[in-house]
Order: sequence, then C-alpha cells, then structure tokens
Amino acid sequence: EATVDLAERRQIRSAIRELQRQELEQDEEALASKRFRPERGSHRQDNKENWLRSRCLEEEQQMALAALSQQLEAITDVEELTKLLRAAGEYEERKVIRAAIRKLRAQEIEAATLAGNIQSSR
Repeated sequence: EATVDLAERRQIRSAIRELQRQELEQDEEALASKRFRPERGSHRQDNKENWLRSRCLEEEQQMALAALSQQLEAITDVEELTKLLRAAGEYEERKVIRAAIRKLRAQEIEAATLAGNIQSSR
C-alpha cells in the first residue's frame, strides 16, 4: 500500500500469493502426516497395562471354546445343537456351534448317500 508503482505492486501481490500457496501446501503436508501417524499417548500406555490381563482372558476364552467343541462332538442331534446356538451369547461360541451343526449335517448327508448307494446296488 505504500508504493505507487503498479509494476512493483504486482510483484508484491504475486509474492504474497506464492507465500500463501506455500503455507497451504505445508499445512496440507502436516495434516497428511498427522493422519497416517500411529497413535500415541495414553492408548499405548493402556495397552501396556492391560496386556497381561487381556492375554489371560484370551487364553481362558480359548480353553472354554476347546471344552465347548469337545462337548459338541458328543452331541449327535441337530435340534439340540440349534437350541445351544440360540442360547449362546458370544460370537465365538455361536461360530463353533454352527461349525458343529454343519459337520453333523454333512455326516447325515454322507450317511444317506451311502445308504442310497448300497440300496441301489442291491
């Protein structure tokens, strides 16, 4: 605003625009680097403090699922397995029970196929 020369004013304005553009680029780079930076602070500390407890809980859950799968192998009725499935609360339990139902149905289909083959061969 202090200069009267129009050419000098144009140079100053273009220099100001260039500085603003560079500042925007730096801000964008800073935001991008923050977005992809791994989390810091209390979250990591919580993980360190709760690691042992979560590990124990995970092991207990694995042992419970192993016991459940052994128990399910003894069951040979799809209806009974379906009742257990409806009563199950946790996702992993339902997953194991559904797998047992699929296995039992596959065995029934295989037995029926074998029985059909034996009868047709007679």
